[in-house]
Amino acid sequence: MAVHVVRTQGVLALYNGLSASLTRQLTYSTTRYGLYEVVSAELRKGDAPLPFYQKIAVGAMSGFVGAFVGNPADMVNVRMQNDVKIMDVTKRRNYKHVFDGLYRTATEEGIATWMKGVQMTSFRAVLITVAQVACYDQTKQLLLTTGYFSDNMLTHFTASFIAGTIATGITQPVDVMKTRLMEAKPGQYKSIMHCVLHTARLGPMGFYKGFVPAWIRLEPYTILTWMFLEQLRVFFPLKQSE
Repeated sequence: MAVHVVRTQGVLALYNGLSASLTRQLTYSTTRYGLYEVVSAELRKGDAPLPFYQKIAVGAMSGFVGAFVGNPADMVNVRMQNDVKIMDVTKRRNYKHVFDGLYRTATEEGIATWMKGVQMTSFRAVLITVAQVACYDQTKQLLLTTGYFSDNMLTHFTASFIAGTIATGITQPVDVMKTRLMEAKPGQYKSIMHCVLHTARLGPMGFYKGFVPAWIRLEPYTILTWMFLEQLRVFFPLKQSE
């Protein structure tokens, strides 16, 4: 796919939807990571780590809220990226940037389009935040208890690598469904279940279509996020409840 895109449309085509992707991260990721850090700090007593079930609960809540905040940009991002797959150039949406996409979807299809696919987005956000955030914190905690690891960048890298792999595995089926719903033409799917059944006809692996590029995208993203976030934790610690 990468070679085909470069040959037919040039290297810059690989960055289709970049403005929407950045806007999505600035809304979605900052919300879910920020909420997790703040709420966790409020619940934590001193230096004692939170129980895993609390990490899961806080991560799920943070992801759910973040999904609603970031869904408009996410919807435009999906459409801009999928434009390259449409062979008939007359049927491409050709959004100039994220704000053009938001404006055109609101005026051409109604502002409710911004929330298109939000059910799958929120479900995915719950899963991926639990995997990326709660699983990262728990994995890091377990590594530190082995005696072979200390709280340094090697541990952060190892824990985030594991968390990124878990996140890709459990969210890819939902990601496939989310992309189908956001990209769907009006009336293409009657409901989420209709979309699920349509995908199921492709076989079990239909839900894992694009797993490798998804892992290649999510893994470095998860690693870099935590490598930076751990440094922010050091230099800008949140006040914890006594």
